[in-house]
Amino acid sequence: MTTQTVTYESTPELSARWRRATAEPAWVRLTLISVALVFIAAFLVLPLTVVLYGAFEQGLNVWWAAINEPDALAAIRLSLFVVAIVIPINLVFGVAAAWAIAKFEFRGKSILISLIDMPFAISPVVVGLIFVILFGSQGWLGPWLAAHDLRIIFAVPGIVIVIAFGTLPFIARELIPLMQQQGKEEEEASLTLGASGWKTFWYVTLPNIKWGLIYGVILCNARALGEFGAVAVVSGRIRGETNTMPLHIEVLYNEYMFTAAFAVSSLLTGLALVTIAIKSFVEWLDERQHPAGNSQ
Repeated sequence: MTTQTVTYESTPELSARWRRATAEPAWVRLTLISVALVFIAAFLVLPLTVVLYGAFEQGLNVWWAAINEPDALAAIRLSLFVVAIVIPINLVFGVAAAWAIAKFEFRGKSILISLIDMPFAISPVVVGLIFVILFGSQGWLGPWLAAHDLRIIFAVPGIVIVIAFGTLPFIARELIPLMQQQGKEEEEASLTLGASGWKTFWYVTLPNIKWGLIYGVILCNARALGEFGAVAVVSGRIRGETNTMPLHIEVLYNEYMFTAAFAVSSLLTGLALVTIAIKSFVEWLDERQHPAGNSQ
């Protein structure tokens, strides 16, 4: 059986037709760019300007006084404390889940992937209600927790649990495609040469995934600081005890303390800008290390 190779000759007319099919008129390009710029200005630049103007409208001293207010400091400390707990939890889970999914074939692999994606599909308020049903005083485990003098709902452990659940997919979802793209040949070669599993992970796998890992941690940190819906359900909104920064901002705004609310909001805005800057820097470093067209 013979195979026949078909070749197509490119003519100037055909090349011009292809160029016309992929090159939009100038007015189309300008319209699309204008729509994008208007959208960015309306939904990103304008809110950012309003927050910063409201925070510093009455001067730096008023802003500093609002930040140094005891309830505000308690909310800031609680937010940072929760983030310091949640990120290591998601770091361990994300690396372990990505390693299992990318490097091995096993039954229930698709179920594990679906479970990782579950926080994206469930409303944060519903997540909070689920944990209230589980750990609340009238919940399934409520009597047992009360008998052992343990509190999860309306306490810090409940906030940690719901934020950890909401940020669960970020690190794993960054690492899974990266590990699948890299394959497992380097790990197999390392094991063949006599390296232990831990040394293989530490000296072979980890250097290959470090930028994806850092990127996932940045996204996880941003989501953990800004989580509102689930935390509002399980925290009880106790001022100075279980209010995170987003909840404290809502309380201040509802009490018509607009300057203080914008002052605390400016902190979250600043953290968001720092997160974006670090994210862009990590992407730039990754592009320098792995230029386009080179295999990773």
